[in-house]
Amino acid sequence: MANFYRDQYRIPSTRLAGYNYGQSGAYFITICTKNRQPYFGTLEVPNGSWDNAFLRSTTLGLKAAECWAAIPQFASFVRLDAFILMPDHLHGVLIFDKEDSAPLASDYDNRFGPQSGNLASVLRGFKSAVTTYARHHDLEFQWQARFHDRVIRNETELEKIRHYIVTNPTRWEKEHDNGEGLYR
Repeated sequence: MANFYRDQYRIPSTRLAGYNYGQSGAYFITICTKNRQPYFGTLEVPNGSWDNAFLRSTTLGLKAAECWAAIPQFASFVRLDAFILMPDHLHGVLIFDKEDSAPLASDYDNRFGPQSGNLASVLRGFKSAVTTYARHHDLEFQWQARFHDRVIRNETELEKIRHYIVTNPTRWEKEHDNGEGLYR
């Protein structure tokens, strides 16, 4: 059974090998909507200046931002840092602050099973809350199945990531194949 698919369909993990994603630390998160659909709103560009671009949120966009802000209510060890909601994705920094958290352990065993108090469980709860809201209000919506994360290793990297997040709207036109009508 081990060679049944001969690793042909295996998707390599993007997780940092051996890292305990439940320990104290800072995490840079990107979560996209399925097929990059602009469920969260449109970018407004006042006076044609991308430096002043901002998201005009849909009802679902407002709820997604509200659910992100509520994460510490359900995971008391999480502090929120930089965050931006874009038409089809979001970026955010979550800081886990756990008193009993062990440092990077070489014998950490990353295994399947029930998960709580780690990055995946926090983001699963967030995504579930937004999806539940959309379903209860008959709003078309789906998340991309996965999320991207990066373990932030030092203060310099954290500052660069914060800058990237807050300036994300200024790069929208250059980085995305937006098509007509997704921004003004």
